[in-house]
Amino acid sequence: MAKVLYITANPKPVSASFSSQAGEAFLTEYKANNPQDEVITLDIYKEEIPYIDEDVLSSWGKGAKGIELNANEAAKAKRMGELVDQFVDVDKYVFVTPLWNLSLPARLKAYIDTVAIAGKTFRYTATGPEGLLKGKKVLHIQARGGMYSEGPAKEIEFGDRYLRAITSFMGIEDYEHVAMEGHSALPDQADAILQKGIAEAKEAASKF
Repeated sequence: MAKVLYITANPKPVSASFSSQAGEAFLTEYKANNPQDEVITLDIYKEEIPYIDEDVLSSWGKGAKGIELNANEAAKAKRMGELVDQFVDVDKYVFVTPLWNLSLPARLKAYIDTVAIAGKTFRYTATGPEGLLKGKKVLHIQARGGMYSEGPAKEIEFGDRYLRAITSFMGIEDYEHVAMEGHSALPDQADAILQKGIAEAKEAASKF
């Protein structure tokens, strides 16, 4: 039995989000094909996600010196510990995201900051950083209103590129990407783009 962490990052209802609709199609297909697996859903917009702020930085500094944390520091450190432990404990990750302003939603970046922790998901060695999540796999289901797979905009797409880079930094090399793009640039083709993305998400589920 495998554990899957299904991470969504869009405050819109599913019906108003291309990425979420494709994600739901993936989830239904995956569960049908893998009824024995445990799927954990994490909605970034409904969860408490600490930002790296003064309290978090202070808790890290105090923790390294064995100094007692205040209430705010302790609460945020505890929550970050819960999130990173959950992240480490699973075998597969599904990220369902839009491309916003060429990148990921800020709350998802904050979440990644809570799980990219030295000693948990990577470590520093004499020869450089080493990822600790080897053997795991990632699927990124992404909606992009413009065209970024080729042409001049390809070099300024920092959503999937960042997610691929940071998960690789953590040691995950098995990475798949389902991209739906162009529905804002080509509104007359939006439904066809959505249906193609849903079909590709289902196909990915059959192999994931």
